[in-house]
Amino acid sequence: MDGPANVTTTPRSVEEIFKDFRNRRTAIVRALTSDVEEFSNLCDPDKDNLCLYGLSNGTWEVTLPAEEVPTELPEPALGINFARDGMNRKDWLSLVAVHSDSWLLSVAFYYAARLNRNDRKRLFGMINDLPTVYEVVSGGPRQTKDRSSVDSGSKSKITKQSSDGQLENMSRGTGHEGYGEDDGEHSETICGYCNGIYSADEFWICCDVCERWYHGKCVKITPAKADSIKQYKCPSCSSSKKPRQ
Repeated sequence: MDGPANVTTTPRSVEEIFKDFRNRRTAIVRALTSDVEEFSNLCDPDKDNLCLYGLSNGTWEVTLPAEEVPTELPEPALGINFARDGMNRKDWLSLVAVHSDSWLLSVAFYYAARLNRNDRKRLFGMINDLPTVYEVVSGGPRQTKDRSSVDSGSKSKITKQSSDGQLENMSRGTGHEGYGEDDGEHSETICGYCNGIYSADEFWICCDVCERWYHGKCVKITPAKADSIKQYKCPSCSSSKKPRQ
């Protein structure tokens, strides 16, 4: 069971489970960011216990928990609507985000329980490379493993948040401008690989062919490596037989 209203084929391979996780995560991130007003309005404290579901088709819904006991899949946190008017908006969304992260991992492990140890390790390594919902929503701690190579003096193709919310390219030297700044006003730009929403804390690179943006870690490009690339082509464009006109 996908959620209270959707029935889908059970994902079985590492790639299928990761895709399921990524789609559910993307949906929840959207509910708590770009769709936050709609999400908040649906969380009426006068209603019964409500849950936030991220569905495998990339959509989200706020609804009552599944009626059957036990449920086929782990259930999200109950009663997220009750705290809507009793907490600061940001704190409430952060709390929902933490519970959503826990639920996403529970669903992934439910499917992954049938995998062998090495496959589970690979799956959760892929999952761990994505920012958590909490990190996206609250601006909490983020992975900064590429920061040392950036600060070492390399010039790399990264993104910078401009005053009007648009993304622009910049060459980076030894300074800290544009890297690690507050991304509370981030645009809706998403990674072409993991669908993660733009964060100024992370290294990004743009394909010069299709002009889609990617996390450096998703396409295995470090800031130092990007410095030596004259024209970057993403994996999709690199595998194309004919160059785009």
